[in-house]
This record gives sequence, structure tokens and C-alpha cells, in this order.
Amino acid sequence: MTTMTARRIAKLLVGAAYLGMAGGAQADTALRLAHWLPPSHALQTTGFEPWTQSISDASDGKISFSIFPAQQLGSATDHYDLARDGIADITYVAPSYQPGRFPIISLAEHPFMVTNGISGSAAFNDWYMDYAAQEMPDVHVCMAFMQDPGTLHTVEQMTQPSDLKGKSIRPANAVMGSMISLLGGASVQVPAPEVREVIARGAAEGITFPWDSVYLFGIDKETKYHIDFPLYTTVFVMAMNKATYEGMPEPERAVMDAHCTSQWAQKLASGWATQEQSGRSRAIADPSHIVYAPTAEDVAIWRDATAPLMQAWRSQVGQAGHDPAPIEDRFRTIMGAADALYD
Repeated sequence: MTTMTARRIAKLLVGAAYLGMAGGAQADTALRLAHWLPPSHALQTTGFEPWTQSISDASDGKISFSIFPAQQLGSATDHYDLARDGIADITYVAPSYQPGRFPIISLAEHPFMVTNGISGSAAFNDWYMDYAAQEMPDVHVCMAFMQDPGTLHTVEQMTQPSDLKGKSIRPANAVMGSMISLLGGASVQVPAPEVREVIARGAAEGITFPWDSVYLFGIDKETKYHIDFPLYTTVFVMAMNKATYEGMPEPERAVMDAHCTSQWAQKLASGWATQEQSGRSRAIADPSHIVYAPTAEDVAIWRDATAPLMQAWRSQVGQAGHDPAPIEDRFRTIMGAADALYD
């Protein structure tokens, strides 16, 4: 069965199931929101659920949602295309899951760029919405936000870039994969739920990951060493099918617009970010874990070692037909004003 055939079948099945659920009480606009996280994840419970409820309330119930978590409508890598093709009406997209396809947005994922996923998400949305329509023309980008910064967690102490040489590390995103290769390591590409087993059997020596997710996935049983700096973040967008958005009655589309803002990007990210930040405190308080506090000299060494990644980004953005200098300058200005830029 081809991928396109599978998608068409999935779309028909989901549509039939949804009509059955809606019955005679169908709202004016019934939307399917797809994501690939478990339904218990903080982003659903503190983000998606309050957001969709607020939309429903603001529309007097004319907009309703069904949430499809855990890759029910397609794999994590396909969520941009799920929105584009109308298999889902709104999807949670990790652009870095398709390396090279969306070069502009990946700027935020570079080492030592972002320090805070809460204020940073509002500022990041302010920045990216100027480029979203040209970089993601197949969908209506509702908003963009980011994960709270993560770091390097390993089975043995690694405090310098040179320590990664010859090591196998599971990267959080494509930029982190490039960083590991640049520093002489090897990337181990496995889904987050499989990381603990991979590390336990010695197939990897560490992971770049946000703090509390190390505990959520049980990876803390294997990785006892951590570096206490905001090494990277991962960015996301909420993408809407264009026909769905443009076909909504004007009052309902106005409600959606009022919920596709920088303020909502911050709200969507904040519960998850707070949860991730708690993991750092937990690791510091745990006597069985070693949290290394890098010196200013250490950070300078890391920044120098990873600098070629930014040169590669500038080249990639240029090849896509954009001038990278004003894009980067504007990012630094906006994120700096939000006190979310690593300085």
C-alpha cells in the first residue's frame, strides 16, 4: 500500500468515525487536532486541552475538537503533511523532524541561542510569523513555540566538546545531530520511549534532552551526569489545513485568530516548560546524579567548537533564497528583548 493510499484511507476512516461521534449534536466547525505525544503529556493536559476549551467557549460551542494523540493519525514526521492534506485539521509539527525542509525556523535550535521556553515562546512567535507563510506555504501556521532548553545527559562525565569524540549520542533534533557529528560523535536515531533501553545495552552513551523528560522516560536510571547549561531547544508549530481555516465562517475564524497569538504561544508552552524546569532541580537534589556547572571558559570552548553550525545555517538559508543576516539579527533583537536570548 502506498503512503498516499494509506493517508486517503486514514482520512476516510477518521471522517466516518468523527461523524459517528458527533451524531445529531455536531458543532458548526468540528476540528481534528493530531499530535504524537502520549495523552498524559504536559503539553496536552496544560496546553492543548485548555487551548481548545477556550476556543470552544469563545465560539459559544460552535467550534468543537477531537484530539488524536500518540501518532493515531500518522507518524510524528508526517504531521506537517497531515495538516496539508486535510487528514487532520490542526497538527503539532516538529519542523526538525524533516531536516533541511524548513531552514529558517531551525535558527532557534542552534546551541546557546535560547534560555527560556516561556517568554521565549511568545518572542519566538513574534519573530517567526514574519516568515511562516513563505517557509510553510502549504498550511496556515497558527502559531510557533518552543520547548524549554535541554542539555547533555550521559552515562559518564562529559564536560568538554572533545569528550563527545567517538561517543554515540541520541540527538533531540537535526541541529543536535549535526553538532554531534561535528564534534566527532555518532548520532543514534531512536524514538524517545526507546532511549533508555538503547543506553542500557551500551548502544549509546547519552542524549540531548530536556531536564524532566529524562525522568519521564526513565532515562535517569542510566544517565547520571548532566551539564548545567541551556545547550539547545526544539521548536514547534501548530499548523492548520488551509481549506479548513479559509472555509470557517468569519466569526469562527476570528475566534481562531484570537487564539493564534504570541500570548497563546506562551500559554501553550508554559505548563510544559515549568514541568521540564522541575527536572533540573530534581537532578541537582539527587545525590546519585552529578550536575556539572560549566565555567565561563567551558562555555566559550563549547561555543567556539559549535560555531560552524551557524555558518552552515546561513548557507542553507541563503540557498533557499533568503538573506540570513536580517533574519538572524531580528531573532537576536526580539529574543533579547524578551530576556530569552543566551548572551
